[in-house]
Amino acid sequence: MTVAVTGAGGQLGRLVVEALLREGTTPVVAIVRDPQKVADLAERGVEVRQASYDDAEALDRALAGVDRVLLISGNEFGARVAQHTNVIRAAERAGVQLIAYTSIPRATENPLILAQEHRGTEEVLAESTVPHTLLRNGWYWENYFGALGHTVESGVLRGAAGAGRVAGAARADYAEAAAKVLSTDGHAGRTYELGGDERLTYAELAQVISQASGKPVRYENLSEEDYSAALEQAGLPGTYAAVLADADAGIGDGILDVDSGDLQKLLGRPATAAVDVFRAALS
Repeated sequence: MTVAVTGAGGQLGRLVVEALLREGTTPVVAIVRDPQKVADLAERGVEVRQASYDDAEALDRALAGVDRVLLISGNEFGARVAQHTNVIRAAERAGVQLIAYTSIPRATENPLILAQEHRGTEEVLAESTVPHTLLRNGWYWENYFGALGHTVESGVLRGAAGAGRVAGAARADYAEAAAKVLSTDGHAGRTYELGGDERLTYAELAQVISQASGKPVRYENLSEEDYSAALEQAGLPGTYAAVLADADAGIGDGILDVDSGDLQKLLGRPATAAVDVFRAALS
């Protein structure tokens, strides 16, 4: 059985490949736009194939002989459904036996801006001839790393989540769960709602960051509009700032408060403690 990981040069994709290599149970194909980014993986026995989500012919070559594929959602907002469809159609032509897709919690009814293209992709998968598994990944603790230095320095974590809870987890935990699905049987037709053990309010998250850094950090709640403006002022493009502020508002409404236990079942252990994730980032 041969397993392929798309977007294998990205943060999540590389971690999935690493997890598969640790298991050592199946040949691994890394599908990337730039093979140089994963030259080290090639040296470790990973077969590297070049393809982008926009290139149907390259995707046909990349998926030839592949039994299972992890379709990691792309990052080109507005183009993702079309790009993901290209991968799905190539998988159909190649006779792939299983597609696992990295989606978002409660995608079918999730109102977040981020959920729209995930929902569209899930609809394409539902009509596909290839059996599929939905890995509805919750929030990554790493999503807070971009401003982590400033948060610790200023002593203030800003957001627009109110008292809502977010069941975040480490990117490596989601990657390990995906590797389990790719390398073991019985996952076709399953939907996994994935989130960590700790369902934290932002006030509690501020305390986790404080514990990890050894410096006092408090949470300052803003309106969605003010938080979006603050993100723009910090240098983020307006569209992306609006998406992040919308996600925070969704956290306030409980959209990313996942309590299914699916991640823990796939891992066979608790998710990595948030304080350990932040402590490692700050070390």
